Amino acid sequence: MGLHERRQREKESIRANILQAAFGLAKTEGWASLSMRKIADAIEYSAPVVYDYFENKEAILYEISINGFHCLHIELLKAQSKFETPEEQLIAIVDAYWNFAFKNKEYYQLMFGLGMQCSGKGQMKEEFSSFQDLIYECTYNIIKKNGSNPDNACHMSHALFSAVHGLISIMMMRNSDIPSTMNKTTLDETVSAFVKSL
Repeated sequence: MGLHERRQREKESIRANILQAAFGLAKTEGWASLSMRKIADAIEYSAPVVYDYFENKEAILYEISINGFHCLHIELLKAQSKFETPEEQLIAIVDAYWNFAFKNKEYYQLMFGLGMQCSGKGQMKEEFSSFQDLIYECTYNIIKKNGSNPDNACHMSHALFSAVHGLISIMMMRNSDIPSTMNKTTLDETVSAFVKSL
């Protein structure tokens, strides 16, 4: 391995360590308490080294949120691929989204700015709208299959996204006084009623 390749690999390793340390700190202390100084201390480098790789904390948060959206996108596609009918696909996609949110709370909070400023404002990537796109596709296919007006697909799928994201947000921000089973039951009933309404 040449000197250039060795240096490049070392840079990539430090960059990955910065992101890993930031995510680890967020899990233990929360996103709000994250700082460039704490990240530098965690990887045992000086703060200027961290600034060599990322302009500021927001750039680190954005990078982590991209990874979160990418992981979510993969989970949604896996769920969709297991079923043939748009109705089954829709239910599976919503369930996968729900499960991702609660298995990866730190990612979800960062991705959607729950209790903090949303990262990456104005820097949208394809994966950011993956869930909305997939439920729109299923909604459109169900409406078309039922002989209803396909022009309603956009409005209807947006309403479902709002309901699902709203339930997750309530659950995450008020988890001490709302039973998880109640919210999952509400989610299932909402999706079932949504499919029937199409």
